[in-house]
Amino acid sequence: MCLELEKRYQLKFLELGTDEDHVHFLVQSVPSYSVTKLVTLIKSITASEIFRLCPHVKKQLWGGEFWSDGYFANTVGRHGDEHTIRNY
Repeated sequence: MCLELEKRYQLKFLELGTDEDHVHFLVQSVPSYSVTKLVTLIKSITASEIFRLCPHVKKQLWGGEFWSDGYFANTVGRHGDEHTIRNY
């Protein structure tokens, strides 16, 4: 799914990882996409595709939502770099 998103939108998934109950994405994108737009895009399209490919998943989830409402995002800038974010 992430590779297909890269083809359709101006973004690149540099790293993907999972923790106990959440997923980490290290994404590179154009400055015209806000962080909120990127998160919304990734969450909405991946959830739709997972439900399309595995309809039983939606029935197993409380409320039928794949992603929680919240997220944490950080950007590379003066006080951080890709290496620091990747280590996190």
